[in-house]
Amino acid sequence: MSVLFVSGIDTDIGKTYATGIIAKSLMQQGVNVITQKLVQTGVAMNANTGEMGIADDILTHRQLMNLPLQPCDLNFTTCPYRYEKPASPHLSAALANATLNPEIITKSTQQLQQSYDVVLLEGAGGLLVPITEQLLTLDYIAEKGYPVVLVTSGRLGSINHTLLSLEAIKVRGLSVHSVIYNHIHDNAAQTDVEIANSTIDFLQNYLAQHYPMAHWLALSVQEHDGSGNMDFILPKNFV
Repeated sequence: MSVLFVSGIDTDIGKTYATGIIAKSLMQQGVNVITQKLVQTGVAMNANTGEMGIADDILTHRQLMNLPLQPCDLNFTTCPYRYEKPASPHLSAALANATLNPEIITKSTQQLQQSYDVVLLEGAGGLLVPITEQLLTLDYIAEKGYPVVLVTSGRLGSINHTLLSLEAIKVRGLSVHSVIYNHIHDNAAQTDVEIANSTIDFLQNYLAQHYPMAHWLALSVQEHDGSGNMDFILPKNFV
């Protein structure tokens, strides 16, 4: 596999951090890896030039990877579509009087594949977010056949959202590459310790029973240097 699609059970679930940390871990294993963003909304516009800036999530990826912005970031290959309105891509594009052409995203991915062994393609929101009026995110991924890395958490409702996402992936005939449990929300108001621990147990058992080939990984926040850096060790056969 040279492209992994990183999605989440919902927005603000931590898939950007997961993508950056996966990339960092792969780099530590000697893998030539780059990240890409399917489409970014909520991007600030340069007041002087009127142009959209680099995707925020790409900036976060590079910070987590301890890398400067790459030429493919500066020429927007890693995220060709960026919109100002922080909304679903189909709405953000419409409000910008713009047209999103999925083939441009595909060509960008193919261009990155020429220079990198692995491309981590991060989605926008959940799996069924519409990219255009006619195309859902999962429709696009199914067309390409990318394996899916699904990010989840212990927030109330996560079991339901995770199983619904897994079912949607299965219906499209795609493979579940990994499920990443993100501990970033452990201290959030909507996260209860008993619920979170039960969620971990349930999802691990469910994955072992129904998706035995999928990886289960936990992403935790390390506070040893006060920066909140996230890190985890990937299995050797991750890619």
